[in-house]
Amino acid sequence: MMRKFFLCLFFSVFSYVSFSQTAKKVSTSLSRPKLVVGIVVDQMRWDYLYRYYSRYGNGGFKRLLNDGFSCENTMIIHLPSYTAVGHSCIFTGSVPSINGITGNDWVEQLSGKQMYCTDDSTVQSVGNESEDGKMSPRNLLVSTVTDELRIATNYQSKVVGVSLKDRAAILPAGHTANAAFWFDDASGHFITSTYYMQQLPSWVNNFNNANHVAQLIKNGWNTLYPIATYTQSDPDDVPYEGKFKGETSPTFPHDIPKIYEKSKGVLRQTPFGNTLTLDFAKAAVENYNLGNGAATDFLTINCASTDYVGHFFGPNSIEIEDTYLRLDKDLEKFFQFLDAKVGKGQYTVFLTADHGAAHAIGYMQKHNLPADFFTAKNVIDTLNKILENKFGVQKLVHSGTNFQINFDMKKVYGDHLDFDAIKKTTVEYLQQQPEVQYAVDMAKIGEAAIPEPIKEMIINGYNFKRSGAVEVVLNPGWFESYAKNGTTHGSWNPYDTHIPLVFMGWGIQHGKTNAVVHMTDIAPTVSALLHIQMPNGCIGKPIEQVLKAEK
Repeated sequence: MMRKFFLCLFFSVFSYVSFSQTAKKVSTSLSRPKLVVGIVVDQMRWDYLYRYYSRYGNGGFKRLLNDGFSCENTMIIHLPSYTAVGHSCIFTGSVPSINGITGNDWVEQLSGKQMYCTDDSTVQSVGNESEDGKMSPRNLLVSTVTDELRIATNYQSKVVGVSLKDRAAILPAGHTANAAFWFDDASGHFITSTYYMQQLPSWVNNFNNANHVAQLIKNGWNTLYPIATYTQSDPDDVPYEGKFKGETSPTFPHDIPKIYEKSKGVLRQTPFGNTLTLDFAKAAVENYNLGNGAATDFLTINCASTDYVGHFFGPNSIEIEDTYLRLDKDLEKFFQFLDAKVGKGQYTVFLTADHGAAHAIGYMQKHNLPADFFTAKNVIDTLNKILENKFGVQKLVHSGTNFQINFDMKKVYGDHLDFDAIKKTTVEYLQQQPEVQYAVDMAKIGEAAIPEPIKEMIINGYNFKRSGAVEVVLNPGWFESYAKNGTTHGSWNPYDTHIPLVFMGWGIQHGKTNAVVHMTDIAPTVSALLHIQMPNGCIGKPIEQVLKAEK
C-alpha cells in the first residue's frame, strides 16, 4: 500500500514539475518587447552604412551595427523600386502583385483613372483644409505586421506612423493604426485625416504651435564639419546637382531661411526634415505612452529628407554626406531617448530603406560609366503615331507610368481593336530604342528572353488592374530625363534594390549575414519575434539568424 502511495506521490510531483517547466517555457516564448520601432530611411543605399562609417559617432548607425544584427545583402524583389511600393512591401511581407501598391501613382486599367496610392475621397483632412489630408490606407489590399500585432493583442497594442510623406506614414501603420501623421508644407504642421480621428490631439497642436521649423532652419544649412573633410563626396560645385531657388550655384552655405520664405517645401530638401520627424516621433512616444502599456506597441518612422536631398543633389554630393552625418546624430539622440523612456534592451528597432538610388547621370558620364537619359514622353508620342497609322485610333497609349505602357482600354474595347496586335507593335518599337534593354507583353512574360531574377521582379510588381500591359526595362545607368540634376530610382539594378537592414535590441542576436535575404522577409521576421501571425499577403520567410534562440 505504501509503495503505491509513494509511486503516486512521485508521479504527481514529476507531473507538476514537468507542467511547471512546460508552463515556464510557454510563458517565456510568449514574452515580447515593450515597443517595436521600424525606421525606414528613404532612398538609403546599402553602402551608406560603410561609406561614411569612419565619420559616424558610436550611438547611431555604429550602435546598430555593433550591437545589432545586419543583413548585408537585403534585396528588393519587385518593380518598380519606389517609395510607396517599398514601404508596403516592408510592412506586409508582400509584393505589388498581391498588395496592390504598384507605385506612388498608377493608372486604374479598367477605367483609365490616375490614382495616388493613399488617395481617399471619403475622408477629410484634419489639421488643415487642403486636399493633402484626404488620405487613408484603403488602397492597400492586404494586412500589415502592425495590423497583425493589433489583432493578436485584441487591439491593446498601439500603432502610430510618422513621416513627412503621407504615404510613408499611412502604409506602414496599416489599416487598424491608432494614428498616422504627416507634414503639410503650407502650414508647417503635422496633419492627419478623419480615417484616424476627428481632430488633432492637443499635444500635436502644441508641437505644431511651437514652430520647430523656424528653430531648425534659422542658421541656414552649412556643413556640420569643415567642408574640406568631406572627402567621400564630389567637389561642392558640379553641374549635375540641383540649385535652390535664388541660388547661383549648388554650393554651401545654403540660405534656407531666405529660400523658405518663397518655397515652404524646401525644408524637405534639408537634413532638418529628419530632425523634425524624429522630434515628432519622440513626442508621439511620450503622449501615446508607447512602450509602457500592457501590450507591445509599434512605432513606424520614415526619415524622408534623405530622399529629397538625394533626388536634388545626388548620392555623391557633400549635401548627402552631410545629411547622413546629421541623421547619425539624430538617431543617437533618438536611441538615447528610447533607452530612458522605454528601457535599454526593452525595445526592438529595425532600420531599412524603401529603395536605393543611382549615381547622377552627369557623375557617371564624367567617370566614363555608361549612362544617359530616357525621355519617355518623346517615345510615347512617336509610339502613338505608329499605332494610329496602323490601327486608325489616336492616342492609344495613355501614359508610361512606372516603366509600364498604359493603354487607353476604353478605346481598345470600344473600337474592337486587336489588343494583342497593339501590344506586339508596341514591344517591337520599344525594343528598337537604344535606351531600352527589355520590353515585354505581360501576358507573354513566361516566353520572354529575360533573366529569371529580373523576370521575377517584373511579375512580382504586376497587378492586372493597376499595372500597364507592357513593361519597359532600361539599360543599367539609364533613367528618365526629368532627373537632369541629382538622381532618381525605380529600376531592378542593385543601386536601387540593395538596401540596408539592421535589427537591434530585445530578442536580437549580435552579428551579420552575407546571405541574400529579401525586403519581404522583414515582416515575417518581426512576426516571429512577436509570436504573431504574419500578414495575410506575406510571401517572405523569417530570417532565423537574426533572432535569439529561445531558452
